Amino acid sequence: MAASGPTVLVTGGAGFAAGHLLDLLTGPGASGVVSRVIAWHRPGGHAPTTTAAGAVDWTGVDLLDEPGVMRAIEARPPDHVYHLAGATHQGKSFAQAAEVLRVNTMGTDVLLRALALHAPHARVIVTGTGFVYEPSEQAVAEDAPLRPPSPYALSKLAQELIARHAGATTPVQVIVCRAFNHLGPRQTADYFAPNFARQIAAIARGAAEPVLKVGNLTGRRDLTDVRDVVRAYVDVMARGTAGEVYNVCSGTAHAVRDVLDGLIAISGVRVDVQVAPELLRPVDQPLLLGTRAKIGDATGWAPAIPLADTLRDLLAEWTARG
Repeated sequence: MAASGPTVLVTGGAGFAAGHLLDLLTGPGASGVVSRVIAWHRPGGHAPTTTAAGAVDWTGVDLLDEPGVMRAIEARPPDHVYHLAGATHQGKSFAQAAEVLRVNTMGTDVLLRALALHAPHARVIVTGTGFVYEPSEQAVAEDAPLRPPSPYALSKLAQELIARHAGATTPVQVIVCRAFNHLGPRQTADYFAPNFARQIAAIARGAAEPVLKVGNLTGRRDLTDVRDVVRAYVDVMARGTAGEVYNVCSGTAHAVRDVLDGLIAISGVRVDVQVAPELLRPVDQPLLLGTRAKIGDATGWAPAIPLADTLRDLLAEWTARG
């Protein structure tokens, strides 16, 4: 890569969205855009899930280790930061509320204070969630009322407030991207779409009975391919306004049942769908749908990958795992 571009730091580099972001930052067309890509992962954590692994400087950094974060930022001050690290599973957060709040808020606070001291010129994307909004029967814009329905969503709103405070009181340029549901290859089976794909792939190869266990299928979600989501982050980094909040979403709601039916249709298998009580959540809002006018006006971004293609890629991945 050319030495003229910025140094980029991606926190949570071994995660689902981060892996695709690293692919984008180091792939074809990235030459000259960035000069160095640094990815932080949890010390002792799992191997990175990205084809860009060899093009990235990997560093084990615990965001709750303040001295370690300070040293890492001081040693290699970044120009652009994509903050993707943190607890990300809404369903699991009900049983881990204190830990989720601690990781998502304190880790962000430590990172931003380190940047203010050692890289005050940095521009930072903090990735939030569409689940911070008050449940609504309509699409929500960035100025819609906020009422997080889960410990995870509450922690992400607290993270936002910390980030926006840092942006207002230090030279660091902070932008919040509220990403709605995103899915695609490499997502773990802890989430509904890859969980469906994993079960269907096992049934198709004869490794499981033709019974598919599911949670609530009635919810409607704004779904975007993860590869479009990370492209949005890059576009916001380039053209977004510091201090602003942007929804990252498709603007279209899909029933969870439609995702399941789409995967079954692609596979061609016949299955008996059964609701499993253990997969139901204490709170599961009927609709989560965003508007994307603001990000479109600011950057020109729009999703490009149809849901059918995402589901096809997801099922192909789980089929290939054997």
